[in-house]
Amino acid sequence: MTNIDKDDVHFMREALKEAHYALSRDEVPIGAIVVMNDRIVARAHNLTEALNDATAHAEMQALTAAANTIGGKYLDKCTLYVTVEPCPMCASAAYWTHLGRLVYGTTDPKRGYQNIGEGLLHPRTEVKGGVLNEDCTALMISFFKNKRQKLR
Repeated sequence: MTNIDKDDVHFMREALKEAHYALSRDEVPIGAIVVMNDRIVARAHNLTEALNDATAHAEMQALTAAANTIGGKYLDKCTLYVTVEPCPMCASAAYWTHLGRLVYGTTDPKRGYQNIGEGLLHPRTEVKGGVLNEDCTALMISFFKNKRQKLR
């Protein structure tokens, strides 16, 4: 792990807790937290199945909860930790919040925002990927492998 500090690892572990909670609810296991001033201000996980809502991604839930917690729509002093690279919808939502920093665990080569371009994020948003990459990747691979086996 290059250029990954202990705080990023600590907070990504918290996002992984949310991902495991999503897994226990048979949701795609993606977790997210929002941190401001070294304090978690929002926790979320995928709720697309529970809410029957394709937009109920972990990041969308976390960004909304964080804005409600801090009492403002701009999250420029916040960091979003998410176990999987955000999709274009979530990256665009982060753009509109002026997110200060994005830290993700594993890339999403099929649906990640980087497939379209990094311009989906606010120009001042700092990005760091690969934090606990192995753990985040293993969780996703295991989930989809189990789903495929159930279909057989």
